[in-house]
Amino acid sequence: MSPPPPPRDAAPTTPPPYSVLLEGLAWLDPLQLMLRVPELARAPRGHGEPVLVLPGFAASDASTLALRSYLRWLGYDARGWGLGANGGDLPALVPRVISLLEAQAAAARGRVRCVGWSLGGNLARESARERPDLVERVVTLGTPAVGGPKYTSVARSYRRRGLDLDAVETRVAERERVPIRVPITAIYSRRDGIVAWQACIDHSSPHVEHVEVSAAHLGLGFHPEVYRVVADRLARR
Repeated sequence: MSPPPPPRDAAPTTPPPYSVLLEGLAWLDPLQLMLRVPELARAPRGHGEPVLVLPGFAASDASTLALRSYLRWLGYDARGWGLGANGGDLPALVPRVISLLEAQAAAARGRVRCVGWSLGGNLARESARERPDLVERVVTLGTPAVGGPKYTSVARSYRRRGLDLDAVETRVAERERVPIRVPITAIYSRRDGIVAWQACIDHSSPHVEHVEVSAAHLGLGFHPEVYRVVADRLARR
């Protein structure tokens, strides 16, 4: 049985403009990573299981290189998505991610583990919602499970472009009525200056656990505690 989600301190709100200043501390996360290499080397090993690692908004596979390298070192067949920068168009991208999952699952003759950073986690969640037969489990890093971009620091830029974020939030809530049936580990941080941490709390999925770390949003892909949790959860059967 999954542990209960953290209580909401308050309803999620769009992060204030100054919140991005918190991201200036992201350089501390890879520093901590280097200091904890001996501990991370003792993580559970993989045995060639397929892992698809998905980047966040406007990021490419370069942003997940360190994490994928670690997972490959542990013994997983960890791959990037190979689609360039993540443009954020979920309706167009989810079918492409599902195609990647189909190919990876067929080659491995088994379901794929998905790790998604920020918006990459949304792609992993929606792909698992539509095709649970392809996905073993999902791990998300600072991913808004509610509201779409409404409770992120990029909300203002979306509004300036004429996007109705209230309508997007409604569509996201409608999709959540179809629960994700595979195990989910949602990693979040109250230090996150990009995504409101309350928006990362998933109250809809029946098999979700929430793990809090202390990291900047831009440092989640380089934080030792994130690596420890990812390695532990990917090893679970």
